[in-house]
Amino acid sequence: MAAATDETYLSRIMSILDAFRAEEDAVGVAELARRTGLPKSTVHRIALSLVEARLLERHGSGVRLGLRLFELGQRVPRQRALRDAALPYMSDLREATRQTVHLAVLEGSEVVYVEILASPGGPPLPSRVGGRLPAHATGVGKAILAFSPPEVSRAVLDGELPRLSTRSTVAPGLLARELAVIRKEGVAYDHEESGQGVVCAASPVLGPGGEVLGALSVSGWSNRMPLRHVAPAVHTAALALSRTLGGDGRAP
Repeated sequence: MAAATDETYLSRIMSILDAFRAEEDAVGVAELARRTGLPKSTVHRIALSLVEARLLERHGSGVRLGLRLFELGQRVPRQRALRDAALPYMSDLREATRQTVHLAVLEGSEVVYVEILASPGGPPLPSRVGGRLPAHATGVGKAILAFSPPEVSRAVLDGELPRLSTRSTVAPGLLARELAVIRKEGVAYDHEESGQGVVCAASPVLGPGGEVLGALSVSGWSNRMPLRHVAPAVHTAALALSRTLGGDGRAP
């Protein structure tokens, strides 16, 4: 019974933390209760505990995510090692293409953006550092899925494929065929599938055993960025990063 109670309390904490949105400065307890479906008294009690632990901090009449969460995030080994190794290549890629560069990893059926180097004049993007998007609707996600073990890509193909735009591929058969082409060519494309007016070219980053660690991408306006011109630069950067991390850029 105690274990179940602990799990319930932890799930409530995660529900409250997940309720915060990137664009918000602070959220009131009543609004958090509405978003989580938890009683206001429960949210108030848990929020006080999280403030004491510095996971939340008071701001005006509400609360916001605390600096300690950022500090903990910087200690995640996979994120830190991959990001540190990728930054020089991302910087060179942005300089060469004059476009926004992403680094992302896969978690479940979604990609998590580890780092983004924005380019002035680029389109407004749905991505943000620490944010998530469905893998099947992004260039980085498709690049990772194409080089993932079959059971990983199959779980995504068999699951829900939400539509982010009118051009999102939501038919499992079409997506499976696209992943096969990506695995052969080493480059994935997003043709306004994650957002209107935005295109992207992405390539996987592979580790020592050929396992996929993440993906690099370049994103820009659909009417300004020629995908076939930037694709070789993205592919080259991903290969170079793979070799830095001990791989040779080849899948098993």
